[in-house]
Amino acid sequence: MKKPYLSVVIPIHNEQECLPTLFERLFAVLDGLKQSFEVIMVNDGSKDESFSLLEAKHKERKELIVIDFNRNYGQHMAIMAGFEQVAGSVVITMDADLQNCPEDIPLLLEKIDAGHDVVGGIRTNRQDHAWRKFFSRMHNKLRLKLTNIDMVDEGCMLRAYKRHIVDLMVGCEENSTFIPALANSFAHNPTDVPVTHAAREEGTSSYNFYKLVRYNFDFFANFSTAPLEFFTIFGFVVAFFSFLLFLYLMIGRLIHGPDAQGLFTLFAILFFLVGMLLAGLGVVGEYIGRIYEEVRGRPKFIIREVLKSKLHKEKK
Repeated sequence: MKKPYLSVVIPIHNEQECLPTLFERLFAVLDGLKQSFEVIMVNDGSKDESFSLLEAKHKERKELIVIDFNRNYGQHMAIMAGFEQVAGSVVITMDADLQNCPEDIPLLLEKIDAGHDVVGGIRTNRQDHAWRKFFSRMHNKLRLKLTNIDMVDEGCMLRAYKRHIVDLMVGCEENSTFIPALANSFAHNPTDVPVTHAAREEGTSSYNFYKLVRYNFDFFANFSTAPLEFFTIFGFVVAFFSFLLFLYLMIGRLIHGPDAQGLFTLFAILFFLVGMLLAGLGVVGEYIGRIYEEVRGRPKFIIREVLKSKLHKEKK
């Protein structure tokens, strides 16, 4: 049986309100491509009726594969689970909340057909809160300076990859990763294309302020040692100026005798340095924690069930 040309991977987490519309719009676009395709939807520990809707749609459309996690592992791990199942020559990822428009999939495929191995979407007229846009801009600037990974809009999950890029990502076997950045680090000829960004019509985003801050820190800990280098350089600079301060105090004591002036200034400096020391230990701890997660060798995720049609089983 001939393998599909296109595989679409979509993580699902509490999207029961969006799924009926997603099914309708996505399959309408894919049916119109006149290319063989498969859709892999990963139920990432949903607490609502998402899996029931996926199960029902699987019975209706033979092209749909459903992967059911035993709990929530996060968006990127859900996509990696989908990558392990893909059979297509081209792989597309997108979110299920319909802020990524399925109708833009042909735009990505045009760039793939033109010879690019990774195609990223650039969200035009972003329908997000101002604070999310601000954090996104700051993250993009920091990412370029600290990691040299040049991406216009890393947060957009509407992206296309050639199969060999996906195979390289699956082979990494990392317990924590960020798929767009990882793909671009392997890409030979990446590009970007403007795509529509719609307002979320149903449900609520699972990303809050804390998760976005955590996301940014996790990203840099996974792709750069810059935080460690910062504290190393800071330590040498502080040690140099501390030595100068020591000389100044010693000379003052020899010239003027014992002096209690500036005592509270020294306390302030001490408290600042102690705070920076604790922050540096925290950064080191984050890196050590990631090493600990990797060396334990535990499964990245646990799949409770995979729903496939006989057609897909024959392909595999």
